[in-house]
Amino acid sequence: MEPEFKELIEQCVKGDRKAQRKLYDLFAGKMYVVCLRYALSDQEAEDMLQESFIKVFKNIKNFRGDSRLGYWIKRIVVNTALNHRRNKLYMYPMVDVEEVNQKTEDDHIMSEYSYQDLLKMIGELPAGSRIVFNMYAIDGYSHKEIAERLGISTGTSKSQYSRAKMLLQKKIAEEQLKNYEKIKR
Repeated sequence: MEPEFKELIEQCVKGDRKAQRKLYDLFAGKMYVVCLRYALSDQEAEDMLQESFIKVFKNIKNFRGDSRLGYWIKRIVVNTALNHRRNKLYMYPMVDVEEVNQKTEDDHIMSEYSYQDLLKMIGELPAGSRIVFNMYAIDGYSHKEIAERLGISTGTSKSQYSRAKMLLQKKIAEEQLKNYEKIKR
């Protein structure tokens, strides 16, 4: 267990409100960004964050220190966001394919955009593709884990990820064209 959090965790287990507030203040900002990646609105992200921290405080007694505290909290946040979105996910079509051919593009294109720009582009993806992209590319889940958590096949996870990459590449190309046209004028 991380020594800097040991006493704070012990106080949170005892229900100490000041300790809980301190833990919340330490991690809420980063976790809110995670929620924003899955939510359709700021309000929905706030609801996800609130629900997540309720679960964190309820289950902090089960934290064994096998992983970093921030990682443990992030897993709770991602799972809460997924559960929150799961009920609405069935409304979005997901295509299942046996094999997905993924084109690879130069990664340096992505470095031209700010984190906020990229988050905005990711947020504009269709829900199914956005959720799979977030889980795979940002949160580090495998396609097998994504399939299990979302109740879809591994092939569907791969195709949704491929679709998300294709749509992001298209958005980036459109942005580059806009920027080029501005410079040209």
